[in-house]
Parts: sequence; C-alpha cells; structure tokens
Amino acid sequence: MNLRETTMKKIFKFILNTIPRPLLIRLSYVARPILAFLLKGTTFTDPIDGKSFRMFLPYGYGNQRNNVLSPSTLSLERHRLLWLYLQNETDFFQSELVSDSNPNRIKLRDAETDSALKILHFAPEQAFYKLFRNQKNLDYTTTDLLSPLADVKADICNLPFEDNQYEVILCNHVLEHIPDDTKAMQELYRVLKPRGMAILQIPQDLARATTYANDTITDQKERSKIFGQYDHVRIYGRDYFDKLRSIGFKVIEEDYTNKIAPELVEKYCLAKGEIIPVCFK
Repeated sequence: MNLRETTMKKIFKFILNTIPRPLLIRLSYVARPILAFLLKGTTFTDPIDGKSFRMFLPYGYGNQRNNVLSPSTLSLERHRLLWLYLQNETDFFQSELVSDSNPNRIKLRDAETDSALKILHFAPEQAFYKLFRNQKNLDYTTTDLLSPLADVKADICNLPFEDNQYEVILCNHVLEHIPDDTKAMQELYRVLKPRGMAILQIPQDLARATTYANDTITDQKERSKIFGQYDHVRIYGRDYFDKLRSIGFKVIEEDYTNKIAPELVEKYCLAKGEIIPVCFK
C-alpha cells in the first residue's frame, strides 16, 4: 500500500468515526461529484450508474476495506450486489407488466391491478434513494429515526404502518443496531403483504454458527474492533436465517456472487460469498 492510499484510509476512518451520520449524508452530496471526477478510470465499475474509476475508496469504522466505496453513488459491496439481484432476478425495475425472457424472475407486481409496487425502505441508502424515488413504477416510502432522507420518522420496533401494507421491504444493515431485533423482525413481517418480499441484509460472519453479543463491552474502539462498528450490538452468525424463519418468513439464502462471472465480481468490487437474505411472507 502506497503513502497516498494509507493517508486516504486514515482520513476516511477519521471522518466516519467523528462526523454524525445525518451530517455526513448532507456533506457527501458536495463531495461525491468531486471524488467521481478525480478518480475516473477503467479499473472498477459501479453497476448502479455504469461509471468506471481507477480505484474505489476505502471504507470501515474499525478495520478498513480497500476499493469498496464507489465515488459516484457511494455504494458499498452489499448495495451493488443487491442492485444486480433486483435487476436480474426480479421485476423490481419493470415499469409495466410485459412478457419476460427469464421465467424464473421473481414477480413482485400484482398482475391483476398492474399498480405501482408499494416499497418500504429503512435507513435509505444514498446509492438508491434518488433512483428509487424517481421510478414511476414504485410507490416509495422511506423510514428511519434519524436519517434526513426518511419520509417517516419511526421506530422499527413500533411501526406506524398498517398490517400487510408493503409488497417489498428493504431493510439493510439495520437490525445489527437494534437491541430487540426479534421485535423488529416481527414488525417487518407484520407490515409485509402476503407473498411480499423483504431483503434483510446484515453484516454476517458465516464462520460463526451462532450470533454473538456482549453488552459488557462499552469502549467504542473495542466495540468497533469486535463488532465492526461501535454502534453494532451483535455479530450475526449462520443462525440468522433460522431466526427469520422462526418469525414466519420463508427465507432463501441467496449466494448471488456465485451466479455472477468471476471477472465481474472483481470489476464491480463485490464481496465474494456474501449471502442475500431474500424473505417472503
């Protein structure tokens, strides 16, 4: 690693650990076009907007990962993987009901009404927010307690939404922050429509059989080292999927990078072996 890369990692780590997330979101709108211009190249490509760069940015509150943050959309590995899954395996982006060359594509839309998909998006990521907001085929609602991008300020453990309301729920890298994740999962299940789909990504250590939590660790640096971020309350293991099933979800453990050409996994800077929890009611 050269001096410039080392310095960049230190700067990004300092920013992540000192600037509150709501302010960081606002500041990123200014920084994003500058970074995208300075890092233009051909080595890596962000599939969300198709732009290419000589390098991606480092990211991480504790141990930082190289070449993971896209300069243009600010997407991480999980965002780009989710985008590819929604684009290739579902009708999420289809503006109207049409014949489909992929008979295995997940049909999310109501064939009888042909109405817009009702989407509930928790802690909306900047990589998706404007794109989803501008899609005419989506009836798009965002929610969070603190995010400036949230339409509805709400506690995930006590949602102000009716039962069986949403056809798609996106709740990614949220549950690891929630002390009572069982209650949060129950609320997600409650507001999801029958046959609806929820994508519930989390940071996960697949080498662990069981989820680990330890509230006695209070030092922020130590928590960042052990849990990945100081504000994470657990590390999910392989038992995460069974916990979702215990709530009532039907869960597909989608190892989607194994369905993508290896050269594209590298080109898109994806995390090989990351599992997408695709849940149905």
